[in-house]
Amino acid sequence: MVLLLLFWSPTAVLNASAPRDGVTPTRDIAYADGPRGTLDVYAPRPAATPAAVVVFFYGGGWVSGSKAMYRFVGAALAARGVVAVIPDYRLYPEVRFPAFMEDAAKAVAWTHANASRFGGDPRRLFLMGHSAGAHIATLLTLDAGYLQSVHLSSRRDVCGVIGLAGPYDFLPLHDRTLEAIFGPETERSRSQPINYVSAQPPPMLLLTGRNDYTVDPGNTLRLAARLRAAGGTVEDRLYPMIGHKTLIVAVSGPLSFLAPVRHATLRFVAEHGASGG
Repeated sequence: MVLLLLFWSPTAVLNASAPRDGVTPTRDIAYADGPRGTLDVYAPRPAATPAAVVVFFYGGGWVSGSKAMYRFVGAALAARGVVAVIPDYRLYPEVRFPAFMEDAAKAVAWTHANASRFGGDPRRLFLMGHSAGAHIATLLTLDAGYLQSVHLSSRRDVCGVIGLAGPYDFLPLHDRTLEAIFGPETERSRSQPINYVSAQPPPMLLLTGRNDYTVDPGNTLRLAARLRAAGGTVEDRLYPMIGHKTLIVAVSGPLSFLAPVRHATLRFVAEHGASGG
C-alpha cells in the first residue's frame, strides 16, 4: 500500500482499497440547486438501533476538491457503523464567502431531515471536516446564523464537531486568492471561527499534526484554548511527525497506523452521541 502511494494519487489508491462489504453508497443526491449542490451517503449495514451520522466537509482551500475524492473517508466511517454524508459545495471563483457556508448549512439540513432513510439517527448528528472543511464545520456551529437560516441549532441539533487541521484563526491574510475569497479587510473577521466562541459551545475534537506546513497548528491550539475558557468540552491533539495531508489519509484503514485519527473520531462520536443529543 505505501509503495503504491509513491507512484499513484494517494486518494485514488485509498478509494480503490476502501471497504465495500457492509457499506452501501448512494451518490449524487441533490440537496441544493446547481451541479455542486449534491452529496454522497455511505450507509453501514443495518443495525438494531439507528446509527450516528457524520457530515464530512473536505478541504481544498475553498478553491478545489470534490466528494468523489473522499470515498475512503465515507467508507471508513460506514464500515464502523456510522452513516457518513459527504457534500460538494460551491468554490471560488464561482462564489466567495459566505456562499459556501450557506451551501454547507443546506447540506446539514438535508442530512437532518433525511438521515433516517439511511439508518441514521438525526439526534446523533456530528459535523467533521479537514482543512477548509474543518473551517466550515466549526464556523457552522459557532456562528449560529448559518444553521438558524435552515431552522436548525448547533446546541440543539449538533452533538459535536471533529476538526482536522483546520484554519480557525488565520488573519491577517497574505494571499491574493484568500483576499478575494474573504472580501474587504473590514469584513474578514466574520470568517474566523475563533471570533464566535461563546458560552457552552458544542463539544469539539480538534486534531492536527506538528509537521503541518499548510495550516499552522497554532490555529488548533488557539481555538481549543478559547473553547476551554468559554467552558466548552474540547479535546485537542498535536500528533508528532504528521503533516497536513497525512492527517486525513490516516482516516483510512490501510494508513490508520500513521495517526489514530479514525479511532479518536469514532470514540468521540460514541461518547457524545450516546444519548442522542
